[in-house]
This record gives sequence, structure tokens and C-alpha cells, in this order.
Amino acid sequence: MEIKVIKGDITEMGVDAIVNAANKELRWGSGVCGAIFNKAGGYKLQEECDKLSPIKTGEAVITNGYNLKAKYIIHAAGPVYMDNNEDARLLTNAYKNSLDLAEKYKLKSIAFPSISTGVYGYPVEEASTIAINTVKNYVAKSVELVIFVCFDDYTYHLYLRNMKKEA
Repeated sequence: MEIKVIKGDITEMGVDAIVNAANKELRWGSGVCGAIFNKAGGYKLQEECDKLSPIKTGEAVITNGYNLKAKYIIHAAGPVYMDNNEDARLLTNAYKNSLDLAEKYKLKSIAFPSISTGVYGYPVEEASTIAINTVKNYVAKSVELVIFVCFDDYTYHLYLRNMKKEA
């Protein structure tokens, strides 16, 4: 499995699935979630999400991609950072359960944002290490390409540094 880090807009990714840093209610939100809902076409996506919600922190579900280049959206509910032992386990589960869905649907490519590092307050340094290690340790059968799509320079450079460090 090839793993890449890029700086860009996840809504523009031409992959089989992009991952939405979702809330447990799968509601149209702000940040990455809002951008994905806006670009995907909004209300049809919300109607599909309403049938799948709520989900628990660390869980993931899959919907159509609607107006996106990606065929699917995997909605992963990351943890709100509380600086406790559960945070890392729940964040790991959000990435692992997203990859499990990609495998179940026999997807070849998936793009992740930096889950939980926006309004949920997870420190990017720690979150990027968890994300990279989870993906690197995942045994994939169908997934050939994982892309971490970073929105800003700070996140991008931390992911790049941690990719090299974890190699």
C-alpha cells in the first residue's frame, strides 16, 4: 500500500472514497465536514446520513459521493480531545474503521483529512502520528493508495515529518 501526504482540498480528490471528519449525528457541520457537504450537494447527502445516524465515536459509515469526484464518502467520528487514555484508541478506531469500510467495498484509493484536529482540538503532532501508524500497520487487501490531505502548511509539514520519522 502506497501512502502519500499532500497539501490540498480533500473535496477535489479523485479517489474512490474521501473521509469526512464527521460528528456522531452525521450532521452538516463546519470545517472539513461543511466543505464536503457543500461540495457534495448538501441535502441529498444529509438525507442519506440521517438514515445512518447516530454513530459512536470511532465508528465509520459510508455514503454516496454525489457531486464529488470521489464515488463514496466515509464518515468517521473522531474524538473530541480530552487529554485522556481513550483519545488515542478512539482516533485509531476512526482510521481503522474507515479502512475496514474501504476494504469491504473493495476500494483501491482513499483520502483522509486530519481527523479531530480542527474544532475537536486534537493536537496535530499526536494525531498525525496515530493516523500514520494506524495506516502503516493496516493489512490491506484491496486498498492500494492512502492519501493524507492536509489543509494548511502546519499540518502538512507535521504529517510529512512524521511520515519520515515513522518509516
